[in-house]
Amino acid sequence: MTMNKVIGHRGLAGEAPENTLASISQAARQGLSWIEVDVTLLGDGTTVLFHDRRLNRTTNHTGRLKSLTHTKLTTIDAGSWFSAQFAGEPIPELGTALSLIKDLGLGLNLELKTNGCHEGRLVDAVLKALGKTDLSREQLRISSFNHRALVCFSTHSQLPVAHLFDRLPLNWRRKAERTGAVAIHLNAAKVSQKQILKVRSAGYELYCYTVNSQSFARNLIDNGVNGVFSDYPLEGLYPMDLKLIRGGK
Repeated sequence: MTMNKVIGHRGLAGEAPENTLASISQAARQGLSWIEVDVTLLGDGTTVLFHDRRLNRTTNHTGRLKSLTHTKLTTIDAGSWFSAQFAGEPIPELGTALSLIKDLGLGLNLELKTNGCHEGRLVDAVLKALGKTDLSREQLRISSFNHRALVCFSTHSQLPVAHLFDRLPLNWRRKAERTGAVAIHLNAAKVSQKQILKVRSAGYELYCYTVNSQSFARNLIDNGVNGVFSDYPLEGLYPMDLKLIRGGK
C-alpha cells in the first residue's frame, strides 16, 4: 500500500511543534491521513519522538538527549519554542504516540534516528513498542538514513521499509535490495528527473522531503514522485473534502 501524496512531516511541523502529540493531532485536523515522525532513545533506552541529538533547538533545556531518563521527561517543555500556545507540550514516548495515531486512524512513517545509539538497541525497543499496538501493516512504514538500522529492522520484521538518502548514491539499488525496501525517500532539492525515472522504473515508490510549496509538490508528483513530506497540508494534493473536515470553515 502506497502512502498519500502529502505526508505530514514530523506530525505537521509548520503548524505545531514537531514530533509532539499536538503536531500529530494537528495533521489529523488538517485532513492528512499519513504522517512521519522520528523515533530515538533516551539514555535509559526509553523510545521517544525526537529528531536531534541535543535538546537545545526544540525544548527549554540544553544538552544531549541521551542524558535524559524517563523520569526527567516531565521537566521538559517541547512546545514553548514554537509558540506560547503549546507551552508545556511534552516529548512524547513512542507508545503514547502510537496510541494516539491509532485512535486518529493515521498511517505512520516512523523514521529511525540512531543519534549515536546502537542500531540494534533502537530496533529492539521500537519493535517492542510496535508489538504493543495493533496498527496494521498497511498503516506502517519504517525508514532511516542508517543502512545498518534498516538491515537490522528488516531482519527482525516483515513491516515495509524505505531508504532515506540526501542524494541518490550509486549503490542505492544494492542497499534497497539488501533491506527489501519498497520505497526510496530523497531530498526534493537534490533530486533530478533522471533519478525519478530511474527509481520508479526499478519498481520502487519514491517520496521527497521536505516540500512546503504546493507548486513544487505538484511538479514533483506530475513527474512521477508518489508523494512528498511537508510541514503544511498543501491542500488540493490529496482527495479529501477539507471543508467538511473543518466544519465548513
